[in-house]
Amino acid sequence: MLQLLERSICYEDHGIMVIDKPAGMAVHGGSGLAWGVIDAMRNLREGMNIDLVHRLDRETSGCLLLALNGDALRELNTQINHDRLEKRYLCLLDGELHQDLVEVNEPIGKFERSGQTFMRVDPEGKLAHTTFRLMQDYAGYSFAEAELHSGRTHQIRVHAAHLGLPLAGDDRYSPVARQKFWKSKGLRRMFLHAHQIRFYTRDGEQQIVSAPLPDDLNGLLANLG
Repeated sequence: MLQLLERSICYEDHGIMVIDKPAGMAVHGGSGLAWGVIDAMRNLREGMNIDLVHRLDRETSGCLLLALNGDALRELNTQINHDRLEKRYLCLLDGELHQDLVEVNEPIGKFERSGQTFMRVDPEGKLAHTTFRLMQDYAGYSFAEAELHSGRTHQIRVHAAHLGLPLAGDDRYSPVARQKFWKSKGLRRMFLHAHQIRFYTRDGEQQIVSAPLPDDLNGLLANLG
């Protein structure tokens, strides 16, 4: 696992690291998990004060931003607070996105069901903004890029479901019948990949780091095509 993460490093400089996180790997331990990405990276970079700058769901692959020291963490958090840090994801929407560009400005809040915590569009929730851009129409399904303008839990998943276009393979926000359908198509996890992140180093230099769509998701698109 440590070797896999070492090979997954996309960028490391200026006290900042970007990892192409594999799907199925949690970002931190807890809830029955002995370890996560952050625990493993602290093992790999002993003596460094490594922290997560943001989080990805366990089944989401792609660009995960880490700070390797306190100064970098403070700087990156400032960029987040001033909307200077840009995160873009690739996703497959279960249905047709009828416009090339769709803005979703809907607040998101928590609710509980059967002892589990879920998120949903809620007028009393926190402000949330996602931009969906159609990349390819697959005759009933939409391969899209989702750009986050805020960082709410499950934001893309909730906003996609709010449009009536839940993410393919989403085991929380899509109907059970559709989950079974996508499994029959060979999709073993939610189709969501953090493909690009943009940030600035402490000297003001812009960095754009990308992670290619993994083979399992590329294979599904090829079969749909």
